[in-house]
Amino acid sequence: MTLRDVFETLSGQPILLFLLLMAIPTGAFLVNLWSGDTAEEIWKWRYVYAVLAYIACIPGMFAFTLNIYLFLFERQSIWDMNLALQVLPVLTMVSTLMLIKRKMPFNYIPAFGKLSNFLTMITAVMGLLWLIDRTRIYAITYVPFTYILVGFVALLLIVRLAWKRIF
Repeated sequence: MTLRDVFETLSGQPILLFLLLMAIPTGAFLVNLWSGDTAEEIWKWRYVYAVLAYIACIPGMFAFTLNIYLFLFERQSIWDMNLALQVLPVLTMVSTLMLIKRKMPFNYIPAFGKLSNFLTMITAVMGLLWLIDRTRIYAITYVPFTYILVGFVALLLIVRLAWKRIF
């Protein structure tokens, strides 16, 4: 079974996919209602928030990087986007993180920094691969490898700084 087969199977049942993905922000909304208003009550729910953040971010980050790959490398037209598989997970991730942030700062969610570090690494690698793909640097190059390495580290730091400012 290929990834294309999995996507075709999921695309065949968009209602089920929609219900599964919408259950995550609904769960975050319900946890916000049940967690109370005092800091001690909210603190008890931090692991539930962590699970919800991971459940939302893993498909969301995958869909985000898949979109980048499809648009930059495969040259997919925006008219050919599969909304259920390419847009809905990203919207689910954003809405869940917004709901979680209303109650608890991301600093207090266990291991949330690992998610942002992971997305930063994926973004930096995709940016580097796109740069290499566009400049044809892999075919003929007179650029020393240390310059490429310094550029990658600079790109990684820029993306990490931007990510911290967003969230």
